Amino acid sequence: MAQIEVKNLTYVYENGLDNAKNAVDNVNLSVENGEFICLIGHTGSGKSTLIKQLNGLLKPTFGQVFLDGKDIWTDTKKIREIRFRVGMVFQYPEYQLFDDTVYKDIAFGPVNMGLSKSEVEQRVYDACRFVGLSSDSLCKSPFGLSGGEKRKVAIAGVVAMDPEVLVLDEPTAGLDPFARDQLLSRLYDYNRHHGKTVILISHSMEDVARYADRVAVLNEGRLVMFDTTQKVFARARELNKIGLRPPQITMMMSALRESFPDLKEGILTVPEGVEAIINLIKNRSENLA
Repeated sequence: MAQIEVKNLTYVYENGLDNAKNAVDNVNLSVENGEFICLIGHTGSGKSTLIKQLNGLLKPTFGQVFLDGKDIWTDTKKIREIRFRVGMVFQYPEYQLFDDTVYKDIAFGPVNMGLSKSEVEQRVYDACRFVGLSSDSLCKSPFGLSGGEKRKVAIAGVVAMDPEVLVLDEPTAGLDPFARDQLLSRLYDYNRHHGKTVILISHSMEDVARYADRVAVLNEGRLVMFDTTQKVFARARELNKIGLRPPQITMMMSALRESFPDLKEGILTVPEGVEAIINLIKNRSENLA
C-alpha cells in the first residue's frame, strides 16, 4: 500500500467563475514509504498547488488524497493531525517565522502536538542539530538572523514535528552553493538514515539527478511523466518541448553515445560520467592490446 496516493485529483482556482482555471488537472500518483521524490515543471505548471493538497492546506475540487490508505478528507476534524504527519516547508520558508525567539518558533509545532516539556525541548535541540543551527541561536530573535539561518530555523520547526513525510517547495532558492549542498545533504540523510519520505520541488536538474529515486513532471497542471530519474531524463526531447532540460552531464553523455555506442547510458552525475569515460577508454585499450 502506498504511503501517499493521489487519485484523479483536480484543483480549480476561481471554481464556478468565468475565469476558472484547472491548476491541477486529473493527476494520479503514488509515493511509497521512504522514497525521495522530486517534482519538476516550469513556473505555473501546478507543482505548488499539488503539494498543498497532500496535507490538506487545499481541498481537491475533484478527486482524493490518501495517506496510508485513508482519504485525508473523510474526517475534517483530523486534518490538523494530517498536517503533523505530512510536514510542509514553503518556498522562502523564513517568511513562516513569527515568534520572538528561535526556540519558541521551533517548539511551536511540538507544543501544539501536546508533547511534554522535556520532549519538546529534546525535539528542538535535535532539529537544531539536524539543520546545522547553533544552540546559541535559540535565545535570539529569528528576525535578527541571516537569511540562511532564518531558513534553517523554519525548516527545523517542521522537522521538530518529526513528520512521516516532509514536503519542500524550492527550499534552496536564493541560497549560495555551499548552503544549498549542505541543506540537500541533510535532507538526503533525513530520507536515507531516518527512513522519512521526502517530496521536493526543485528547478535544479542536477540536484534532482543526484538525490531523487523517482521524478514527477508536471506541465500545465497535468502529470506527464512519473518514473525513475534515469528514465525521465532519458526522454530529453519531450522534456525540452515543455521547457525543461536534463542535467548537462546527461545531455553531453547522450551526445557522446552517438559516436561511442558502448558508452554507458543513463548518466546523471559528473562522477558517473567520469567513471564511464574511464571505463570506455580502458575497455578500448584492452581490445587494442
